[in-house]
Amino acid sequence: MSKNLADSGHPPFIRGIHEEMYKKKPWTMRQYSGFSTAEETNKRFRKLLKNGQTGLSVAFDLPTQMGLDSDSALSIGEVGRAGVAIDTIEDMAILLQEIPLEKVSISMTINASASIIWAMLLSVAEEKKIPWNKIRGTIQNDILKEYVARGTYIFPPKNSMGLIRDTFEMVEKVPNFNPISISGYHIREAGADAVLELGITFAHAISYLNIAKSTNLDFDKTVKRFSFFFGCHNDIFEEVSKFRAARWIWNDILKGYGVDDPDVRKLRFHTQTCGSTLTRNQPLLNISRVALQALAATLGGTQSLHTNAYDEAIGLPTEESALIALRTQQVLYHESGLSREVDPFGGSDFIEKETSRIKEEAEKVIDLINNAGGGISSIESGLTPSLIHEASHRYQREIEEKRRIIVGVNSFEENFSEIPDPQIVPEQTRKNQIKKLEEVKKNRSKKEAKEALSFLRKDQHEGKNLMPGILNAVKKRCTVGEICEELKSLWGSHSQISS
Repeated sequence: MSKNLADSGHPPFIRGIHEEMYKKKPWTMRQYSGFSTAEETNKRFRKLLKNGQTGLSVAFDLPTQMGLDSDSALSIGEVGRAGVAIDTIEDMAILLQEIPLEKVSISMTINASASIIWAMLLSVAEEKKIPWNKIRGTIQNDILKEYVARGTYIFPPKNSMGLIRDTFEMVEKVPNFNPISISGYHIREAGADAVLELGITFAHAISYLNIAKSTNLDFDKTVKRFSFFFGCHNDIFEEVSKFRAARWIWNDILKGYGVDDPDVRKLRFHTQTCGSTLTRNQPLLNISRVALQALAATLGGTQSLHTNAYDEAIGLPTEESALIALRTQQVLYHESGLSREVDPFGGSDFIEKETSRIKEEAEKVIDLINNAGGGISSIESGLTPSLIHEASHRYQREIEEKRRIIVGVNSFEENFSEIPDPQIVPEQTRKNQIKKLEEVKKNRSKKEAKEALSFLRKDQHEGKNLMPGILNAVKKRCTVGEICEELKSLWGSHSQISS
């Protein structure tokens, strides 16, 4: 047994961050959902909560993520397609209608425009007379992984990191909300292996720690609100070991920053089963894949979990497939015996060696990126993207050469496999969304909206924290697109560097 194998709830937290883990209560079952309009997504949210989901996770459409309004020519074909369309605070109010914000935690996968979307959420809470200290949730707000893996960036890296610093400075006012969820998930989905996923994620985390260190905030209080987001593939033993290694690495990193409080050094993370592992061929097999990955995530000690729907390789999940995904988690918790023991693989020679191997190899990646100048420098030089591209190429070659078997794809194929009809977002969605947007612009005070953008521009030029200006702008019914255009007028936009 590893000499580092302290009990769960004790540093270095290899076995879990809580002594009893799921013996006391289940992980948060947080299904990622969002499509079409705020009205449609709100209906789906309320149905999921009625069916036993315990937290919400919002998917936004690409225009919202890219700082574009639904009436932009660049939004054609994408409004409401990959998530819900949010143009103004009015959309946010509809999205959260009849959702008890003081009881249900809300995670929002939004990055480049995270400060604006968060401001809308906080403003809606104000309008509902809910104090900010009663709201729980997370904004993803991890811009570095957008430059290397996901692509929904707007501003140049240094300006984006400034916006993240501004959100960190809100922690004291919104103490139960995580201002960042540092994501390995999208790095994994872009082609990284388990080691790279951890290495790049924690190298990015160090960049965010340095931002927190540069503020006048209480460093420990700020860092305690850092959360993480990892993917989960099919190799149960590797994935369980990865999650165990991740807690160990984060504990060591924070010790290096002089964090003495063990409670602050606990790695809190959400897990999502990996969409890239799902297949269009024989799609019902994806139910098995998702169950395997969910088992690995829970054996690895995740705090919350999203299970993918089996039809996501085809299109947006249907209500039926989304319910099956949620029920998979409920079966795992209530029928599998997972709640009987904490870290049941702990002490196994194989698992302990895997945990140590992943930790050591991931730390080499962290050192490589740090020695190259850190997160931003490694993006600008192309180092981090090239590491992901090389790993992705190796994985694809393994499949093509049948050194890695994917059932139904390169082995055990069927000539005919019934493909379910995907859920389609109708073209009328964009027209309806534009109509709502026009209505908001017509009814708002044009003078107040213009003044709000002017105040934001002034704060930007003076280098002030932009969150107060953004909060004021969304309350005056300024749109996501208008606010982003205002910020771009000084900062410009980012063009990706090819690697």
